[in-house]
Amino acid sequence: MAGGLAALLDDIAALARIAAASVDDIGAAAGRASAKAAGVVIDDTAVTPRYVHGFTANRELPMIRKIATGSLRNKLLFILPAILLLSQFLPWLLTPILMVGGLYLSYEGAEKLYEYVTGHHKEKKTATPAAAKGADHEKTMVSGAIRTDFILSAEIMVIALNEVADEPLLNRAIILVVVALGITALVYGVVALIVKMDDIGLSLAKRDSASSQKVGRLLVKAMPKVLAVLSVVGVVAMLWVGGHILLVGVDDLGWHAPYDLVHHLEEAVAGGLGALSGFVTWLINTLSSAVVGLVVGAVVVAVMHVVPRRKKDAAAH
Repeated sequence: MAGGLAALLDDIAALARIAAASVDDIGAAAGRASAKAAGVVIDDTAVTPRYVHGFTANRELPMIRKIATGSLRNKLLFILPAILLLSQFLPWLLTPILMVGGLYLSYEGAEKLYEYVTGHHKEKKTATPAAAKGADHEKTMVSGAIRTDFILSAEIMVIALNEVADEPLLNRAIILVVVALGITALVYGVVALIVKMDDIGLSLAKRDSASSQKVGRLLVKAMPKVLAVLSVVGVVAMLWVGGHILLVGVDDLGWHAPYDLVHHLEEAVAGGLGALSGFVTWLINTLSSAVVGLVVGAVVVAVMHVVPRRKKDAAAH
């Protein structure tokens, strides 16, 4: 009897070790998958604050909560089942889908640069504050943010899936759920912190402590700069991630010359740099990806904006 109990306990312990190892493997895979989607995550974080800009302070966090809930619904109820089915039955479609996403990111990044340089398509300023437009306007802004999030979330989930495509179906599903929960919490936690930074600063500035007042004024002054930096980082991230997806995609589909050129450039520049070679290799790869994203995105911007505008101007004259 005692021997049977000992054997049962040994079996339970073995199963527990296997389960623990499996959890560790899933956690590690989720971490790798999340890291690969970092560029899109930065873009998502940079884009969202504009949707709550102009609303009263007491509506900012409820709006972010609604957007975060919509984002999670996008990932878990719509995107996850669709990409799991594709990965199981049509895995060859993942690379083209990724490349479509890479093309979109390159276009978005190049379009933002185009708007900055030319001044076209800037949002018109209105004298009516967002808060004064009522509940319908808030609902419209939240819906718009959730629609934008759907595109970015789809790209995040497909990039994450591509990293764990060799895992069994159940593991893939669990990993992607972990990625969805973790990235949504990270993005909208950071967004909430960014949006409330000025309120936190104002609260600290009203305290009696001189040090608290100093920190508070610093936070209030830093807020516009933080948003400006986020905007720049978001554009760079879109070009970098979009270009990298396109480079890897065409390489996977059989056109090796573009990515081979990047590898040759890495070897030529980073060779013999010792401890710095890893960083320099990453930097060259990143810059090359950003250039590809910019070039491809610029072509799409020309097709979507520049050529139609010139035709319209020529017809007007």
